[in-house]
Amino acid sequence: MGKSEDNQSSRVRIPGHRSHKGFQDVEKPREGKKTFGRLFGYFGEEKWMVFGLLSAVVLTVVCSVYAPSLQSHAIDRIAEGSFGRVPPILAIMLGVYLILGICTLFQNLISNRLSQRIVRRIREELFDKIVNLPIRYLDTHSHGDIMSRMTNDVENISSTVSQSLTSFISGIFTVIGTVIMMVWFSWELALLSCTTVILTVLATKYLSKAMRKSYRKRQALLGQLNGSVEEMVIGFKTVTAYNRQRKAMEGFDATSDELTRVSILSDFLSGAMGPVINSINNIGFVIIAAFGGYFAINGYISIGVISAFIVYAKQFGRPVNEIAQVYGQVQTAIAGAERVFAILDEMEEDKGGEKNMDSSKGVITFKNVNFSYNPEKRVLHNFNLEIFAGHKVALVGATGSGKTTVVNLLMRFYDTDSGGILIDGVDIRDIDCNELRRNTAIVMQDTVLFSDTIRNNLKYARPDATDEQMEEAAKMSNCHNLIKRLPDGYNTLLTEAGDNLSQGQRQLLSIARAVLADPRILVLDEATSSVDTRTEKHIQDAMVNLMKDRTSLIIAHRLSTIRDADLIVVLDQGRIAETGNHMELLNKKGPYHDLYMTQFAGNQI
Repeated sequence: MGKSEDNQSSRVRIPGHRSHKGFQDVEKPREGKKTFGRLFGYFGEEKWMVFGLLSAVVLTVVCSVYAPSLQSHAIDRIAEGSFGRVPPILAIMLGVYLILGICTLFQNLISNRLSQRIVRRIREELFDKIVNLPIRYLDTHSHGDIMSRMTNDVENISSTVSQSLTSFISGIFTVIGTVIMMVWFSWELALLSCTTVILTVLATKYLSKAMRKSYRKRQALLGQLNGSVEEMVIGFKTVTAYNRQRKAMEGFDATSDELTRVSILSDFLSGAMGPVINSINNIGFVIIAAFGGYFAINGYISIGVISAFIVYAKQFGRPVNEIAQVYGQVQTAIAGAERVFAILDEMEEDKGGEKNMDSSKGVITFKNVNFSYNPEKRVLHNFNLEIFAGHKVALVGATGSGKTTVVNLLMRFYDTDSGGILIDGVDIRDIDCNELRRNTAIVMQDTVLFSDTIRNNLKYARPDATDEQMEEAAKMSNCHNLIKRLPDGYNTLLTEAGDNLSQGQRQLLSIARAVLADPRILVLDEATSSVDTRTEKHIQDAMVNLMKDRTSLIIAHRLSTIRDADLIVVLDQGRIAETGNHMELLNKKGPYHDLYMTQFAGNQI
């Protein structure tokens, strides 16, 4: 995948273009049985709750299949004129129905609790996976689709476990129990009643196949729609500035219309399942009425048995109908689980390495580094550079020359295709990734602040820092007075990632956070690009103290900010064009001279 080297953190795809990037896994459906088996594995750690749920289900089924037989006996006693034997039967029926109601209540309570515990574990595993995914994955997949898997897909699993799955299990047990009782009373009438099962199975098979395909497509489109909305919100100013609102609406409407069409089809198929099964069940009632009456007239069965069979036929059809209806919901959950498991199966970022940086001096060496974001276009070509401890090295060059890629590789956001990066002679792949980043502070071109207090945002890089250390870092970054002027000072809550501050103020806070981290290696990715000249001067003064005795790597567009750099490296299409200090490069009259003159044409050098 191609990548803008100097602005990759702010990439925004303008809504209105029908991109299917990031949905490949969904378009290649997995084995439904395999996914269901994996999802069922989460029940293993909730054995006691599962046992309690199954016990409640079994008691519910036993009561529901036993009650019609009591009704049959009561009707037969009335037909015989034995009214004195009816009250005890009715008392038992009352007790059975009371137990049935209590078990149903416990069944609902346990299933809801079980679903929340399982879904909590899935959600935690998914979030843990997301925060440990490689940067490459997040750069090449729709953020909206990832969030859709965390919210919509997980919620589908939750509702299925709490509602549909219990109905599914209860329905199966009810069907089995009902068939046993029907055979017990009259195997001939039971056999005739079960002829409708074949029609039910065929209808369920063909409708569920269509539903499964439709639900997968709906989930994919829902993820795509969420991605479009997320990009629209992030890039709203860009969309508005270029008057692309109508184009954005057209793209959104196209996806929304397709989602609507697929959703209507999905709901139609799901809704059609019930009426189809009901029609088949009604055929079963006709069979019972006709043949049951014939058997009763000829003395094969009693009137009470006919009454029980009518109840059993309805009781047999109801769970079959429910199973057919919840099957669609189960398919939705399985489709969502496939998408969730697709992320859980992704390889996590390799943070391997057992060496630490306790005695690190900060000498950085790039040796024969080659790198590409996709095989078709190499970004760095045989890149060699040595940065001495405590030196300040600036990377300059045109957009796309590879400057930010150098930083990405140094931070191990990406790994090199070949060659290596060494710190004090140790390959960074042998250094624990957390240790590497703990000793390297980075100030990005696009500031990232969280919807939290200024205090917590500054301490994000160093949670154990004292308030005195935090305030000292703010003073070094010339933002202490700014913070004190805010209504709640350091306890001021930043809204929408700092939207209640100006871009320059957010940049100052980001720099203060890097100061508080007290790193051995400092990376400034055009850290002063969003501030005015006066603020830039304050920041540069603070940077002098910050960069003292630290290895510093600076990506710069404003060449005026790097005149005092120990070494300036000019990049051109992933290669080092020339190196030297400010005056040496000007005297060479090469690419740096041309860049400088472009920015300061007419000014005295």
